[in-house]
Amino acid sequence: MEVHVILLALIQGFTEFLPISSSAHLILPSVLLGWQDQGMAFDVAVHLGSLLAVLYYFRVEVVSLTHAWVGSLAGRTATGESRLAWCIILATIPACVIGVLFGGFISDFLRSGWVIAVTTIVFGLLLWWADRRAQYLKSEYQTGWRGAFLLGCAQAIALIPGTSRSGITLTAGLMLGLTRSAAARFSFLMSIPIIFLAGSHQAVGLLSEGAVIPWSVMGLGVLVSFISALACIHLFLALINRIGVLPFVLYRLGLGAVLIWVMAG
Repeated sequence: MEVHVILLALIQGFTEFLPISSSAHLILPSVLLGWQDQGMAFDVAVHLGSLLAVLYYFRVEVVSLTHAWVGSLAGRTATGESRLAWCIILATIPACVIGVLFGGFISDFLRSGWVIAVTTIVFGLLLWWADRRAQYLKSEYQTGWRGAFLLGCAQAIALIPGTSRSGITLTAGLMLGLTRSAAARFSFLMSIPIIFLAGSHQAVGLLSEGAVIPWSVMGLGVLVSFISALACIHLFLALINRIGVLPFVLYRLGLGAVLIWVMAG
């Protein structure tokens, strides 16, 4: 059990913020090894670990953005930080709306191996296309309202398993003219409210059902997910401008091909 928990938490932590689809990786152990789903409590735990990792890594930015946002509510002059904070809030809305309206349909009909395999390949190719056409001109502070809304719509598309929230928002950011690192940073920052809201929703459902919570499993999941996600964020931001997105695209194509082969077999 502990080995399963550690490996699944590592997979979640490393793939949550890479443009390679965490859902595609989390389906592999069940398909290839026959592992059972660890349950909602474990899902809440690993997402909490990922949330803590991104909050810790961007702690200076989060404090600055929050302070500027509160200042804007108090009527102070708008700053780059306050505008970015409002952009992140705006970018959160589409996924919340789509999740509420179609979350049940997505969960019931789109969580199949075939859907994940196809979306892993298709959105991987789209990421490659966007990177090839990108101009790399803007920082995350130049996203603007239109850009923030489009990035939010991209994040909503990521509710389809296999799409990769990080991948599709990076794709959208590149198409909007952001640099690779700026698109990645905006993607990481906009993950904070959506992971928090999704995790809170799951936690409320877990408590309302009166489920027995395996605290040791949750604690281990949080710790491993936090460490792996923190390492992932650091390495990705350090390397994205050097290596580009092609390695991730090729990896997605290979992963999608493996999934199709497994499904067909």
